[in-house]
Amino acid sequence: MKKITIYRIILTTLCFTSLFSCTKLNEEPVSILDPKQYFKTEADAEASVMGIYGLLANADFYGRRLTMVLQLLGDDIDIADIGTQSSRIQLNSFTHDASNQDLLAVWKTAYLGIGAANAAIDGIPAVTMNETKKSALIAEARLLRALYYYHLVQLFGDIPYIGEFVSDPSKVIAISKTPAAKVYDNIIADCEYAVANLPDTHANNNKARPSKGAAQTLLASVYMVLKKWDDAARMAETVINDANKYQYALVKDYNNLWDADLGFQTEHVWVVDFLGGITGENSSNQDYTAPMTGVRDADMLGWSVLVPSTGVYGSFSDQDYRKKISFLTETPIKGVMTPYQKWKWPRIHTAKWCLHPGTNAGADGSDSDIKHVIFRYAEVLLMAAEALNESKGGPTEKAYTYINAVRARARYTPQGVQNYPADLATGMSQTDFRKAVQEERRVELAFEWKRWYDIKRWGQVVDAFTRQGAYESQPKVKDFHALMPIPQDEIARNTNLLPQNPGY
Repeated sequence: MKKITIYRIILTTLCFTSLFSCTKLNEEPVSILDPKQYFKTEADAEASVMGIYGLLANADFYGRRLTMVLQLLGDDIDIADIGTQSSRIQLNSFTHDASNQDLLAVWKTAYLGIGAANAAIDGIPAVTMNETKKSALIAEARLLRALYYYHLVQLFGDIPYIGEFVSDPSKVIAISKTPAAKVYDNIIADCEYAVANLPDTHANNNKARPSKGAAQTLLASVYMVLKKWDDAARMAETVINDANKYQYALVKDYNNLWDADLGFQTEHVWVVDFLGGITGENSSNQDYTAPMTGVRDADMLGWSVLVPSTGVYGSFSDQDYRKKISFLTETPIKGVMTPYQKWKWPRIHTAKWCLHPGTNAGADGSDSDIKHVIFRYAEVLLMAAEALNESKGGPTEKAYTYINAVRARARYTPQGVQNYPADLATGMSQTDFRKAVQEERRVELAFEWKRWYDIKRWGQVVDAFTRQGAYESQPKVKDFHALMPIPQDEIARNTNLLPQNPGY
């Protein structure tokens, strides 16, 4: 999204410690801005919330850095071009340490987003405006704050929790880490406020701005992480039951989900909206996912960085339409369709993000029109199926209904409806159904930066990389790798962030 003046001012004046350190801006900071002094009009309130999105749609977050980190840590993504930056290779091989610059960038950007959210949350209440709209804007800011913390706590564990605007830099110079359990409590509180105050939909079906359903979905996902299965099932089913009200539904053709020119779609629950051809300061609205996943020296001008792990392509059934859509095995080179065996880096690539980045994207697909998925409706159905199976001691009738809806959509192809994948038959044990849901998530959500969080919460981090037949073999993986190290740059500025996470 375009940068807003208040966004620039807030970020400029929030460069007070490494927790909120930021790159040089054009404006020169003259003082610490008190939100209660700045926020005067409804336009100020709206601008402050819009500014928070600039850090989601940023090259250091959903535009490359966050999504790249999550993909490299998962067992379904590898690196083709071994000449890429060493920080990426370290993450992919689990040889990273606290000096990793990609982890540092994610940490900094998340806290910048949190700082902008806190400014809005603290400043908006003083504005004279419609109270319902005021509460909705505060709810939007609180849910955005929750999303930033959702990623930080899953990646790093115990982290500093800052829940208010900080006007005195000295107050955060010596801040300590907050236990992960408390961070989750605060995320839940923000989500609950958002559920109570966000609208059911936004104008023009805008899925970049979260609705009540998006808040419920994030809350369901948090409950899944915490293994609060009853709560997770209740919240996911609430979204399903109100899907018509929220304008959620599975799209007919799985392939349409990856066409940026189609804009917001009914399956989108919450997305990060990139505007093709428009870039802002400090990497805002810069998306590099298409070239990162595209083929080097091909007509698409990709970089061959993020590619499927060697065992992933063969693990998908050839009968599954999603395999055709998710993988790239041939592409034009100098106008001639060329199979992957003849590419500079002869590896099968992913197809979801590099084929249709939008008509406004750059020649290599960067600065795209892509709607990067935070959550989509298929995942809500799979969350409900998984949570019901865990909370009820086995699959319920509705659990079958939800997973089979996802499988039924996968049977649609433009050439006609096929027989694969068939509906799951009733009578499965809890263990077998659990495995079926896990497999369905792996296939349905492939390369959508979900896999790392999934294998973490399933307790499969070591097994995923070391078992016989692993999609990606990484013998160096240990249990402690489930958490990333607190960035050393942060510890150097504030030793209260010690102790470092175990193993680093």
